Amino acid sequence: MPDSWSIVAGLYAGGPDVEAAGVNDGAVVQLRAVDGRPLVSLEAPLLVHVPGEAERLLGDGVGAPPVPYWWTEVRASTALPEAVPLAGSVAGRLTTLLGGAVWPAEAGLAVDVLTDSTAVVLADRPVVALNAWMSEIVRTVAAAGLALQIVTPPHVRLSLPLRTALTGAPNRWVVQDPDCGYYDGLSGAVLHWQDGTFTPVRDEAGAASVAAAFTEAAPAAERQLVVAFRVLHEEVTDDLVLGRALGAAWTALTGAAPAGWGTAEPVNLAWSAQQLTDLARERSPEPTHLLAVGAPERPALATSRVTRAENGVAEDITLTIGYGEDETPPLDAVESLARTLVEEHGLVSLLASLRRGRRDLTVPPHFEAPPIPLSFTLGAADVRRMGLPHARRPPLDLRPVELGPAVHYPLGDGTDAQAWTVLQQLAEHLKVNAES
Repeated sequence: MPDSWSIVAGLYAGGPDVEAAGVNDGAVVQLRAVDGRPLVSLEAPLLVHVPGEAERLLGDGVGAPPVPYWWTEVRASTALPEAVPLAGSVAGRLTTLLGGAVWPAEAGLAVDVLTDSTAVVLADRPVVALNAWMSEIVRTVAAAGLALQIVTPPHVRLSLPLRTALTGAPNRWVVQDPDCGYYDGLSGAVLHWQDGTFTPVRDEAGAASVAAAFTEAAPAAERQLVVAFRVLHEEVTDDLVLGRALGAAWTALTGAAPAGWGTAEPVNLAWSAQQLTDLARERSPEPTHLLAVGAPERPALATSRVTRAENGVAEDITLTIGYGEDETPPLDAVESLARTLVEEHGLVSLLASLRRGRRDLTVPPHFEAPPIPLSFTLGAADVRRMGLPHARRPPLDLRPVELGPAVHYPLGDGTDAQAWTVLQQLAEHLKVNAES
């Protein structure tokens, strides 16, 4: 653990013309110029117990020591030219005193532009992740009713949790492009800076154009299996342990338990359903957002949201697992997983799908086809509400499978996009009867 004197010595790299101040209840120390503008932020160290997290976020060859190790980020504001070399000096002095490794000092991350409508972050690192600082930015910007727009060079990728956090307007991933200037890394729309925000460039008819760089990239030969499900714990007692449904899904689909969990990236804690439960209980009745990762040899990542419901505690989980071109996703294991979740974990619903995407689960700034549904499972409570005869006889060419009091609907093998139409028709059938 970096001791106080080492931190002070690192901050002295700024010289006599800067001032130090604590923010976020001491979780971040800032070096400020004489006029009060922030130059460098030093985050509280995070003890990482999960192997492979530094490589997942920074790339191979980063030189991270064996776990456990302390991770801290020294972040420069690009609004002031002296901030970047100052950040490098602080990081270099810390490693001189404490050992370890520094990831390239020229990379920084800060809120660089703030307008009446938008907060703009400039980032240049292999993977921009949902770290503790970015999580706070997402929360603060949303609470203020502002858009968050992250601007990166074209070689940068997003982590899956950050991509999820940016979903939906007015948030954007803005990618610099030598041909068109800027484009949206998630939709491909050509962008320009107008009235204090990045907006699509439109022609006289009001239509937006798509950047060539977004569409020219070859589709990935790798695949991702996505399993999104909700479980409901109706009996909330002191003995309730959360995370067991996620652990069961992870084991069923990968053959091993999750490697680690946390509230931001890098995921720093070894997997523990009990510790996860303790945190959710401490934060209740507010919702708790959690992340989990797998071992490096089998890329897997999950997001989980724990909330209080009228009739219990709900866990909304999305587990994504990456597979190489020569690897076969375990599609046959989904039905047995659904059965386990029905019988042991209070499954409400489950949607399994398959998509073309990177094995490492990062998001590149080019077109990726949406996932194609594999199957849908309706839990016991909704089946009971609408009646089993109706649930097992949709007006479609399907062969539902009864999983005790629940019903499982196979939709395809993940290669035919027509499965989306079938899923929509199935949802309408189940919805109509549920409302009647």
